[in-house]
Amino acid sequence: MSLNLYKLARPFLFSLDPEAAHDFTLNQLANTQNTLLDRAYRQPWVSDPVQLAGLTFPNRVGMAAGLDKNARCIDGLGAMGFGFVEVGTVTPLAQPGNDKPRMFRLPEAKALINRLGFNNEGLDAFVANVKKSTFRQQGRLLGLNIGKNAATPIERATDDYLIGLSGVYAHADYVTVNISSPNTKNLRALQSDEALDQLLSALNERKQELASQHQKQVPVFLKIAPDLDDEQVLVIANSLRKHNIDGVIATNTTLSREAVQGMAHSTETGGLSGAPVLAGSNRVIRLLRSHLGPQFPIIGVGGIMSAYDAVSKIEAGADVVQIYTGLIYKGPALVYEVAKALKQLSRQ
Repeated sequence: MSLNLYKLARPFLFSLDPEAAHDFTLNQLANTQNTLLDRAYRQPWVSDPVQLAGLTFPNRVGMAAGLDKNARCIDGLGAMGFGFVEVGTVTPLAQPGNDKPRMFRLPEAKALINRLGFNNEGLDAFVANVKKSTFRQQGRLLGLNIGKNAATPIERATDDYLIGLSGVYAHADYVTVNISSPNTKNLRALQSDEALDQLLSALNERKQELASQHQKQVPVFLKIAPDLDDEQVLVIANSLRKHNIDGVIATNTTLSREAVQGMAHSTETGGLSGAPVLAGSNRVIRLLRSHLGPQFPIIGVGGIMSAYDAVSKIEAGADVVQIYTGLIYKGPALVYEVAKALKQLSRQ
């Protein structure tokens, strides 16, 4: 959808309950992708290839996980000009997520709060939808994001991640292990030293088995939270190296409300995304880059509402970026704006 068309559509979408607007938008994308109607949101393509984790990313801007949890709209999102699209988070079994209402807008801050809780139709339905998409046939990259079921005890979380990795491996260009959503009880505890070591060791072992089985290497990335102190970031960086994890995605949503105090809905529980996350996400990216060195793949996400914000992510140390909340506030034209700016940056 062009900038002007999205300006026309946004008042209608923002008049709806946030989750109703989310569902309406995904339904429209699912119904119009791969048809002439996708011209309503199609953006000019920016070619800006970059080598990362053994893959060629066609450009430096991707769709973050969380928008399309069931992989229904991969081709529709691709039409917006993303070089890579990440879908999920998917869990082994279908689950409804947390009770509604569970999404809230904070327009004054260009932010959202969500506590969806990995609501999805389960691994089998997810993979079936992935198989229907043509996005990868266009030479672009697809990331599949896996998590654990809410009903699975945290001490058995590794079992769910191994099921997820095994289920999506053959259909992914890369797999993201999400241990940083604040909306599944105790999930972020997996970012601690001992739990992280156990999880990453098991994932690396299964990855090697799957690589042999499928005769291909699929990179595995870890997605982490912005609410980590310097010592915790160092622990994670060391674990990534120790267990041969291919890259890191920094960051997920934040629990902090410092930037939105006093605003409507600011006290709702859940993860805060959008403009207020930019600084915290960039701080974690800078720390990771300093610990991991210049070659380790980092995908930067959190708070990109403009080309300037995206450039700040690259300057902090990210190789490529992802957007989500910015798409809701700015529309598909943001994808072209960011991709064009990052291509210009790469030429400097």
